[in-house]
Amino acid sequence: MAGRMDGKVVFITGAARGMGRAHAVRLAEEGADIIAVDICESIPTVTQYPGATPEDLKETVALVEARGRRIVAEHADVRDLGRLQEVVKAGVSQLGRLDGVVANAGIGINAAWDKFTEQQFRDVIDINLVGVWNTVMASAPLLVEAGEGGSIVLISSAGGLKGCPFNLPYSAAKFGVTGLGKTLAAELGKHRIRVNTVHPGPVDTEMARHIMPYMADIAAGNEGLLSTFAHFIPGDVMDPVQISHAVVYLLSDESVWTTASAMAIDGGVTAF
Repeated sequence: MAGRMDGKVVFITGAARGMGRAHAVRLAEEGADIIAVDICESIPTVTQYPGATPEDLKETVALVEARGRRIVAEHADVRDLGRLQEVVKAGVSQLGRLDGVVANAGIGINAAWDKFTEQQFRDVIDINLVGVWNTVMASAPLLVEAGEGGSIVLISSAGGLKGCPFNLPYSAAKFGVTGLGKTLAAELGKHRIRVNTVHPGPVDTEMARHIMPYMADIAAGNEGLLSTFAHFIPGDVMDPVQISHAVVYLLSDESVWTTASAMAIDGGVTAF
C-alpha cells in the first residue's frame, strides 16, 4: 500500500526527541526520507529541563530506519544559518531531492514577565523565531530552484494565536512565526510552495513534563491567568503524534491548496 509521502524528502529541525522525533517517524511511516538536525545539547539559559543529547538523535535515526526509510542526521544549531545550509545541501545530495520542511526546533522558559533575563529573552527569540527564518532560508531556495513546488510547515503554538502568560518571549516568538508563515505563503505561492503554521496546545514533551509542575509557583499571585491554558478535551496533554498527523497532511499532496493557514491542534485552547 502506497504511503502518502512516498518518494518525498523532508527536512526537520529539533528532530532528536519530542515533536520533532514524532514528525520524523510519522513521515517515515508514510514513505518519506528524512534530513534531521538537532543541537543535541543544553542551552545554558534553559534551566528548567535538559536539552536533547546525541543519543536521542541516534534513537530517532534508528526509529526511522526501522520503518525502512533513509535518514541523514546531523548536529546543528538553528541559530547558525551557514550550518543549516551545509546540512540541507548535503542531505539533498545524498537523498536526491527536497520536498518539505518542518521548522520544529524551539525552547521554552517559563517565568513571570519581569523575571526573564535579557539573555533568556534573546535566546528564545533567536532559536524560536530567527531559527525558523534560518530554517526557511536554508531550504526554500532549493525548493524554488527545483521548480516542483513543495510544502513548508512552521511549528508555532497556541501561544502564537493568543497571549501565553508566564512565557513572554516564547509567545512573542511564536506570534512572529505566525506572521512569518503568512508572509512567506504569499511570496512563495507563485512557486507552488505552500507555507502553513501549526499551533499545538499541551503536548507531552520533555519541555512540558519539566515545566508544568512549576506553573503554580510561577503564577503565584496571578493564578487566575492559568485558565488561559484551559482546553475542552479531557486529559492534561496530548501525544506528539497528534501534531504529526497534521504535519503529514500539510506536507502531503492532499493539501496542495492549503496555504497561509494557522492550524490549531490544541483541544480548544485558542477558542477559549
